[in-house]
Amino acid sequence: MSTAHSEREPIPREPILQVRDLVKHFPLTQGILFKRQIGAVKAVDGVSFDLRKGETLGIVGESGCGKSTLAKLVMNLERATSGQVRYKGKDITALRGHALKAVRRNIQMVFQDPYTSLNPRMTVGDIIGEPFDIHPEVAPKGDRRRKVQELLDVVGLNPEYINRYPHQFSGGQRQRIGIARGLALRPEVIVADEPVSALDVSIQAQVINLMARLQSEFDLSYIFIAHDLSIVRHICDRVAVMYLGKVMELGDEDQIYEHSTHPYTQALLSAVPVPDPAGREERERIILYGDVPSPAAPPSGCVFRTRCFKAQERCAREVPLLAVPEAFRGTKGPAAHPSACLFAEELTA
Repeated sequence: MSTAHSEREPIPREPILQVRDLVKHFPLTQGILFKRQIGAVKAVDGVSFDLRKGETLGIVGESGCGKSTLAKLVMNLERATSGQVRYKGKDITALRGHALKAVRRNIQMVFQDPYTSLNPRMTVGDIIGEPFDIHPEVAPKGDRRRKVQELLDVVGLNPEYINRYPHQFSGGQRQRIGIARGLALRPEVIVADEPVSALDVSIQAQVINLMARLQSEFDLSYIFIAHDLSIVRHICDRVAVMYLGKVMELGDEDQIYEHSTHPYTQALLSAVPVPDPAGREERERIILYGDVPSPAAPPSGCVFRTRCFKAQERCAREVPLLAVPEAFRGTKGPAAHPSACLFAEELTA
C-alpha cells in the first residue's frame, strides 16, 4: 500500500492546534414541565492532543465513540462542557461573535455526507463562493467568479461547471465541491469528518490522493476522522484511537500499526482486511465480545475493561494514563513527543 505521508518533509514540533482535557456531556433530563437532569451522555470525556503544522492526525474508532462530536467541538459548532481548544495558543472555546468568525476563517470543515452537506437549491458557484459572503475581505465581488473557477480546477473539476447544481454530480464530485468550499478562505486547518465513508472504494482513493496533494500545495494541517484503519494509514502521520469518548492510544505509524500496546487497538488492527491469503492465515484474529457500554453509564476505571481480553482487577479501579512505551523511550522526533504517547504497557501486560 502506498504511504504518501512518509514522503513528506518531517513534521515540525510546534503545534498549531492544542486540545486539552476536552469534555462534552449531553444532559439527560426527566419530566415534562419541570425537567431535571438525571444523568449525562459522556460523548467526549477528557480528550487531549496536539496538531502540528503540516501534519495529518487521524482519529479512529467505532461508530458512537465520539469522533464526530470531537470534530464539532474543535470547530466550536458544539459548546464544550469543559476543556480547551487552543489555536496558535488562543483558547477558541470561549470565543463568540466576530472573534469566533475570525478564527473560523483559518479552521474549516469537510463533512461526511456529500449528499446532505450541499444545498440542493444553490449552484456550485454559490456553494463554493458562500464563504466569500461571510468574509468579503478575502475576495472582492468582481473577483469571486474567477476564484471559484480556480477552486474547481484545483479539486479536479471543470471550471465550466460553476452554474450546475449538486444533483448533477456524482458522490465523489460532490465531495470535491465540499473540499473546494473548505479551501475557499485558504485555511490552515481542515477538520475532515469521515470524508470518504459515503463513497465507493475506487472513488475513496481519488479523494484521499486529492487531499494529500492539496495538503502539500496549501500547507494544510488535517484532523482526519475515519473508521477504516487502512485509509488512515495511507494519509495520516499520527493516529489517535478513541473508544467511548476517550483516547485509548496515540502514536505515529510505527507505534500504532507495528507496536500497538492497547488491546483495543490490537483488536481493531486484527480486523483490517489482508489481501494476501498467507497473511490472513498467519495473523491472529481478536474477537471482542459483548456490546459497547452506554456513554451515559460508562464502566469505572478503564472504559474498555468490560470487553478487554487482558483485563485485570486494577482496571476497574484505575483510569490508565497515557505514557510513552518503553520501546520508544529515549527516541527523538514525534515518537518521543508527549503528544505522541501510548497507554502504559504495564496496564495491558
